[in-house]
Amino acid sequence: MSIKRITVFCGSSFGTDAAFEKQAFGLGEAMAKHGYELVYGDANVGLMGAVADGVLGQGGKAYGILPYFLKDKEIAHQGLTELLLVESMHERKTKMNELCDGVIVLPGGFGTLEEFFEMLTWAQLGLHKKPIGILNVAGFYDLLLEFVSNMTQKGFLKPINEQMILVSDDAETLFQKMEAYKAPEVGKWIPKGNE
Repeated sequence: MSIKRITVFCGSSFGTDAAFEKQAFGLGEAMAKHGYELVYGDANVGLMGAVADGVLGQGGKAYGILPYFLKDKEIAHQGLTELLLVESMHERKTKMNELCDGVIVLPGGFGTLEEFFEMLTWAQLGLHKKPIGILNVAGFYDLLLEFVSNMTQKGFLKPINEQMILVSDDAETLFQKMEAYKAPEVGKWIPKGNE
């Protein structure tokens, strides 16, 4: 598929491993070099700020989506291509989905996981056919991926749905997987007894 804009979900903190910030900034740089535009949550702090700085430092375009209530907390990035203000967190996610052709997830906390799983659920339900990738920095998502595999083994996910999660610890490899992605055409529901 053709990808122009990528939504990146990640933490507004830096985490405890210097590799997180380094990889976030590097992802931004790599996106700009490939001509991918960034859509993200607009913050100038943590990994969110690092990925935006990486994109902008290479002359790329970055679009921030920020709810009004967070604007008052003075975390808005001042150097973006465009800032879009919305009323709520739900509207923020909807707008981020509307503006992108794919999603990449970096390390983060509850918000990052919630955004990742909502986009993944929408894909599972056939509401979009966009590739969703995890840049698995320093093995951050290893345990989550094990848990997802357990969901499949226990009959709550089809293997094809587990395979919707594209994973790499390297941005270039992840871009290749995303460009080659084909959304599954099967339904979500699993019959009783896996019949």
